[in-house]
Amino acid sequence: MKSGEIREAFLRFFEERGHRRVKSSSLVPDDPTLLLTNAGMVQFKPYFLGTVKPDFTRATSCQKCVRTTDIEKVGKTARHLTFFEMLGNFSFGDYYKEKAIPWAWEFLTQVMGLDPSRLYCSVFREDEEAYLIWRDVVGIPEDRIVRLGEEDNFWDMGTTGPCGPCSEIIYDQGEEFGCGRPDCRVGCDCDRYLELWNLVFMQYNRDEKGELQPLPSKNIDTGLGLERMSSVLQGVKTNFETDTIFPIIEKLVEISGVPYGRDPQADVSLKLVADHSRAFTFLVSDGVLPSNEERGYVLRRLIRRALRHARLVGIERPFLGEMVDAVMETMGEAYPELRDNRSYIKAIVEKEEERFAQTLKVGLAYFEDATARALQRGDGTLSGEDAFHLHDTLGFPLELTKEMASERGLAVDMEGFERLMEEQRLRAREAREEKGYREAWDGVYSQILNEHGPTDFTGYQTLTDRGTVVALVREGKVVPRASAGEQVEVFLDRTPFYGEKGGQVGDKGVLLFSNGSAVVSDARCPLEDLIAHVVRVEKGVLEVGLEVEAVVDADRRWSIRRNHTATHLLHWALREVLGDHAKQAGSLVDDRRLRFDFTHFQAITEEERERVEELVNRKILENQPVRAYITTYDYAKEIGAVALFGEKYGDFVRVVEVGDVSRELCGGTHVHRTGDIGQFVLLSESGIGANMRRIEAVTGMEAWRHRREVEGTLQTVSRMLRTEPSRLPERIERLLERLKELENELKRRESRAVAELARQDASWREESLGDGRKVALARVDGLEPKELREMAENALSTRGACVVGIASVKGDKANLVVAVRKDHVDRLNAVEIVREAAEALGGGGGGRPDMAVGGGSRVEGVSEALEKVARRSIDLLEG
Repeated sequence: MKSGEIREAFLRFFEERGHRRVKSSSLVPDDPTLLLTNAGMVQFKPYFLGTVKPDFTRATSCQKCVRTTDIEKVGKTARHLTFFEMLGNFSFGDYYKEKAIPWAWEFLTQVMGLDPSRLYCSVFREDEEAYLIWRDVVGIPEDRIVRLGEEDNFWDMGTTGPCGPCSEIIYDQGEEFGCGRPDCRVGCDCDRYLELWNLVFMQYNRDEKGELQPLPSKNIDTGLGLERMSSVLQGVKTNFETDTIFPIIEKLVEISGVPYGRDPQADVSLKLVADHSRAFTFLVSDGVLPSNEERGYVLRRLIRRALRHARLVGIERPFLGEMVDAVMETMGEAYPELRDNRSYIKAIVEKEEERFAQTLKVGLAYFEDATARALQRGDGTLSGEDAFHLHDTLGFPLELTKEMASERGLAVDMEGFERLMEEQRLRAREAREEKGYREAWDGVYSQILNEHGPTDFTGYQTLTDRGTVVALVREGKVVPRASAGEQVEVFLDRTPFYGEKGGQVGDKGVLLFSNGSAVVSDARCPLEDLIAHVVRVEKGVLEVGLEVEAVVDADRRWSIRRNHTATHLLHWALREVLGDHAKQAGSLVDDRRLRFDFTHFQAITEEERERVEELVNRKILENQPVRAYITTYDYAKEIGAVALFGEKYGDFVRVVEVGDVSRELCGGTHVHRTGDIGQFVLLSESGIGANMRRIEAVTGMEAWRHRREVEGTLQTVSRMLRTEPSRLPERIERLLERLKELENELKRRESRAVAELARQDASWREESLGDGRKVALARVDGLEPKELREMAENALSTRGACVVGIASVKGDKANLVVAVRKDHVDRLNAVEIVREAAEALGGGGGGRPDMAVGGGSRVEGVSEALEKVARRSIDLLEG
């Protein structure tokens, strides 16, 4: 049975039993405690916690997941993957163990046709209820029901969150898959007993103290690994040989020329690259971009691990685009968003592949410098700081650093490296906690939403409306009233205030009520469909039940509307000029400016920038209509509406159409016609990360003010340079040419000074090496290593020496350079000489056989170091 048939059979089985088929959520979860979606239940977490009430109580899904906790095992075992599909059925306070267990058994034995005699089940040691259902209802013999402890049969999604006891269904693959030990049984780490399906009986929430709190209702969360199910039904030994992965391996075999199944080590690399290709293809499709932080770092690591292992099987040329195509072939039908974004995904992945080639070049250069420093210290260790910089900043694989260091006779300070890695993990953890700091308040907001329902937002139609105060919150606690001078969050049954979301800032304004008023400094959405007004009561007493007049700052809202509609036009213009890969990756729309982040691989040219600005302003001048309407998500996609990466959409969505050029899913506020924007000025374009660019722009009066400011600056500079504004480029170009001439003259004079030092006999002493050869030695304080090298090169030719040694003291550091004539490097090695001589300076050195640099902090050892240059040179010639 093919994987697609298994996927459909599972979903249909539970649909027939009253479950809502829910599409897979993004790999980017709407949860500050998680980097990536790692289980089928992630999108349902609010339902399990009771913070959101679903309009269904049963669901089934096939969820795309990424886990990297066991990344080092991928390719080495039969079952570990970073990307996998998790089939699941879920109950939110509906059925419990009495249905979940028999249904799982029915699906496996009757629909999938598995032999019941090869199935085992495990239960949590204290879960008598599950044990009895397996034994008495399903009819499994007692000797095939195993009780296990918390480590094996109590499921959680992390240190906090929903959790509960679980029961696993295990398939006996046979003795040939086993480890051969006499005590091999369920729970053994070998591949004989394969966990297929985990049934989690979700009844607790683990809080930040680690304590278990009962959930509002008992729930079911199950996970059946599609790849594992496929391996059993397709009769293959590993997940990698199933129909969704093996075609990718076959493509790798074709590219590399390395056969699968002959060399176990090569097989590890082939399997790893295939797995990682699936993971990075789906991650990019869901809007993740390579970076050095959080999920972007996970993506970068996956791509670079794939590239490293590809090199181990001889693939040196760019090939990841072909891997993306191979993943599309096996997964594109089930996940059409892959095919929709094919060119974009390939562009991002191929750019990162190209970037890694450059990283190797930069990393190797840094590695050489780090090695020289290690040799100079003389402790035989590459520092943890250098290894961390290579790994974290330059993206240089740690394994490669260790391997190359070993070749130089150096160890890597792993203790220092791990310390810095832990510090980084701590910073990332603190950042995630900071992002989720309001989570403790979610219960209050959920209570308001459940008791009073969603806020009726009327701000699309009006900027003034009347509403009733349904709740007041101060510092996370519900309060009945707020007096003058107090700051609270106000919740109304209806409001024209837009709460910050989707990149658009919240409105400001006032709330007016009998004998009082409150200034609204912000409006935000603590939960979907709930708007909070952050206010300071200026006069009177604001209390629950009071009717207020909500008045939005109209001028500010209009400025926001101009900027928001302009972002839609900008998005369109960028794709027209740069290509379809230029996709929105984030935005900020306020009353002063707009900021627009988009995917692109290089700085846009001046011509491209001018073209983008021109296209936007042309559409503004055309004064085309802007309209918004509600429709189904499926219809919106059908008509080509752009859905933004990272956004979560329901069954019904709001579409904003700007003239005949832009159609996007958007909940923000917009102008009526493009002419309302006034004008558009692109202020700046810059890089904010790998493959990520940022544009800042202004519209309306802010654009007018900017142009006035630029014109004023031009007039001032024109007066300073005594020329007309139109002739400024010519005038500045002449000044720059003159500056360059002066700089070159200064460099020539410095070079002549260094050359003169090399010729002055008073600075030098010479020693004979025999056969007419000599070593020239000098001490010239105050020079940098670069100047020392230049002086040594001059001295080789002017002084007729075959070895030159020059020392210099500058500040509290002594530097030493040794140069050897190229026709003598077969017997005289500058690196050997400088390393031995630099010991007198308390340091070390490195470089090339004909030119090496050393140094140290022991400045009093300069004379000794120069003497060692002469002695070592004589020893090498005599040896």
